[in-house]
Amino acid sequence: MNASFSPSSSKLNASIDGSVATLAIHNPAKRNALDLDMWRALPGIFEGLDRDERVRVIVLRGEGRESFASGADIGEFETARADAEGGRRYEAINEAAFWAVAHCSKPVIAMIRGFCLGGGFGLALSCDLRIASENAIFGIPAARLGVGYPPGAMKLVTAAVGAPAAKDLFYTARRIAAEEAQRLGAVQRVVPDEALEETTLALARDIARNAPLTIRAAKAAIDAAMGLAHPSTDPVALADECFDSADAVEGRTAFLEKRKPIFTGR
Repeated sequence: MNASFSPSSSKLNASIDGSVATLAIHNPAKRNALDLDMWRALPGIFEGLDRDERVRVIVLRGEGRESFASGADIGEFETARADAEGGRRYEAINEAAFWAVAHCSKPVIAMIRGFCLGGGFGLALSCDLRIASENAIFGIPAARLGVGYPPGAMKLVTAAVGAPAAKDLFYTARRIAAEEAQRLGAVQRVVPDEALEETTLALARDIARNAPLTIRAAKAAIDAAMGLAHPSTDPVALADECFDSADAVEGRTAFLEKRKPIFTGR
């Protein structure tokens, strides 16, 4: 069943199909660049999807075929980021959006084609997994714009690609193709453009069929191990909850009965 979801920005379109939610960045006139209102809206949207019991996996994508997200809207730099004070306010909003994605308790998959630059790349790196088209282009051009990158969000970049690769990307401000992004660990799979949607949605549905409590506990524990701990979340308690769940009983029973389990998240 398809259902619509009403986000607080007209440039962010959300929908739910079964247990998979899709959030599309829709700003085609600027290659899906994110303006300040879009950055502000993202935490609330992810909080809503996180609370929605229908949703087990979230796919983040760019609308159209040209771009995932070309970065922050440079047209706002002369106003919103004109000085250090404005820059700090902007980066705080920017960083809050990154962490809202990263700290979502449900798996978030970035489906990437075309440009994935600057804040758009940062947004993708906030996701758990990234599937890219062969035509995807990545880069962080902060050093060519003379702007600072949110220091807290730098943890997400470093966790994804490691410190030396993060320094390479930031120091050179160069663009890299999907194959190099995969070698660096920034992308988990690279597929032909015509297979991108099918591959991403198949992965999302595969994950959604597994035990939600186990996945939630695994995400919290892995992120804590990487220094990206979720606020007010105890990975040990989440693991304990799995053992006491109806899903644990269902998993054992299905294994013994040689059938596929049907998990409820309880």
